[in-house]
Amino acid sequence: MNSKRTGRTPESALAELRRRLEAGLVSARLNKSQLAGLAGLSRGTVQEAFKAGARVPSTFTVAALARVLKLSAAELQELRRDAAGGVSGEGPGRPIGQWEPHALEVHPAGHAPGGSRSVEQRVLPGYVRREHDRLLAEVVREAEQGRSRMVVLVGESSTGKTRACWEAVQPLAEKGWRLWHPFDPTRAKAALEELQDVGPRTVVWLNEAQHYFGDRLVGEQVAAAVHALLIEPERAPVLVLGTLWHQYFTQYTALPGADGADPHSRVRELLSERTVSVPEAFNASELAVASSLARGDVLLADALTRARADGRLCQDLAGAPMLLKRYENGSPAARALLEAAMDARRLGFGLHIPQAFLTDAALDYVHDSDSDQLIDD
Repeated sequence: MNSKRTGRTPESALAELRRRLEAGLVSARLNKSQLAGLAGLSRGTVQEAFKAGARVPSTFTVAALARVLKLSAAELQELRRDAAGGVSGEGPGRPIGQWEPHALEVHPAGHAPGGSRSVEQRVLPGYVRREHDRLLAEVVREAEQGRSRMVVLVGESSTGKTRACWEAVQPLAEKGWRLWHPFDPTRAKAALEELQDVGPRTVVWLNEAQHYFGDRLVGEQVAAAVHALLIEPERAPVLVLGTLWHQYFTQYTALPGADGADPHSRVRELLSERTVSVPEAFNASELAVASSLARGDVLLADALTRARADGRLCQDLAGAPMLLKRYENGSPAARALLEAAMDARRLGFGLHIPQAFLTDAALDYVHDSDSDQLIDD
C-alpha cells in the first residue's frame, strides 16, 4: 500500500531510509560499532537498522542515528512512518490506565459482593504498604524523574509481588506512561522481538521473569536486550518491573561451577543490585493496618479471620481461590480424598491426619458410578 502523502510503498520507504543512513555513515567516517557508541545504542540495534530484510527500526533508533549522523530527523522519521505503514512508532504497550490488573497476572482474590463470577466482577482487596513497597516507590520516583530503572521483586508464590508492582505504577499512570506486557507468541520471543522498539515513559512488565530469563534458547539474549534498553539514553526513561521465586533467583545468580559452565551470566549481571525481597508474612503493625482497612472490605476481613495468627495474609487472599479451583476441577478420587480430610478437620482432627485413615474414609465419598473406575491404589 502506498502512502497517501508521499506515494511511497513501505518497501521503497525502508530502502530509502537505509540508503540515507548508509550515506550518512560514509560521510561521518564512522563504522557501525563507533556509531553505536556515539548514539547510545547496542551494536545489534544499529546493525539491524542498516541490514536489508530486517524489521523497520524504531522511532527512537532513527532519532539517535539522525543525531549522530547529522541527518534530518524529520525526513528520516517520515520515511520510517511510511516504511511501518503509517504507524507513529510510540513503541509497544498501551497507557497504564487502559490495563486491568488481572490481565497483568495479579492473582484474583474474589468477586464483588452480589455480582456475577465473571472476570469483570473480580475486585482487588484493600492494600497494605510494606517495606518493599517503599523501596519500589523510590525506584518509580527515579524513573519518573527521567532515569531508566529496573527492579525485580523476589519472594515465594502468592506473597503479593505482582500486586505490589501494580500499585507502584499507579503514579506513572497519572503521568501518561505506557505499559507493555510481552507474552505473544511466547513471553521470551515477544520480549526479544520488541524490546528494541520500547520507547521513553514505558513500563516493561516481566511478571514471572523466569519465563523470560530462564528460556533455554533466548534467555541470555533477553537479558542482554533489557540491559541495552536500560543504558540507551535516547530511550530513557523506562521502568522494567519483574517478579521471581527464590528458587529461580538462586539458580540465575549462582556463580560458575568447577566445570566453568555459566549459563546465566547475563541474567546474573542484570539482576545484580536490582532485586527487592518480599517477606512471606505480615508483621504485627502491618496486620493492624490491614484490620483498619478491613472495615467495609469483605475479602480482606474474611482473610484476616484465618491469617491473623501466622500473618500469611497474601497467601490466603491469592492462593485460596487457586486451591479452590483445583478442588472444584479435581478428579472424583481427588475430590473424595479432600472431602474426607475436610470433614475430619471439621470434626476435630488435627493438621496431621493419618494416611491410612484418609485412604479408608475417602472410599465412602466416591459415588458408585465412579468407584468402578478407580485403580487398586
